[in-house]
Amino acid sequence: MARREPRSDAVANRDRIVEAARAALSRSNGASADLKLHGVAKAAGVGQGTLYRHFPTREHLLAEVYRYELAQLVDAVAPLLAEHPPLRALTCWLQRLVEYARVKRGVMAAIEASAWRDLSSGHHHRLNEAIGTLLDRGKAAAEVRDEVDATDVVLLLGALSRIPEPEWDARADTLVAVIVDGIRRR
Repeated sequence: MARREPRSDAVANRDRIVEAARAALSRSNGASADLKLHGVAKAAGVGQGTLYRHFPTREHLLAEVYRYELAQLVDAVAPLLAEHPPLRALTCWLQRLVEYARVKRGVMAAIEASAWRDLSSGHHHRLNEAIGTLLDRGKAAAEVRDEVDATDVVLLLGALSRIPEPEWDARADTLVAVIVDGIRRR
């Protein structure tokens, strides 16, 4: 039996739920423990039954927010490269990543290990491809060191997860500047 497409109202409800969850997480600086599902349903203009039909658990909803945010981040690469020289595009993209990490920190803390494995298998390769595209364009423009690859940048970005919350604003931008300076061709 062929799977039928979801009704347009169901798709719209799902999209509103995800957007309401994103907004709530943004207001709480990514603190997923503060995410109240009844508040999300109310903000999305749906009943709790509708929310649970789409997202049976908080972790399912947080995983979808993560997927959405990651897609937005990856999709930003081409417009940034069209608007800026490669190294500047990479810097702008990393600054967006820092803003994204504010939400991701809270989201990732709440997602169980099994959900994380599912997410990483389908979506993190897109993040590596986005970074690779930015680096390749930088190398072609002689702005980025030839030996740097996406894995190097991802490892460096791992330091973002270790910045204590009270120091985030002061240190995150500095960390991005250090990363960019480190990959810049001399």
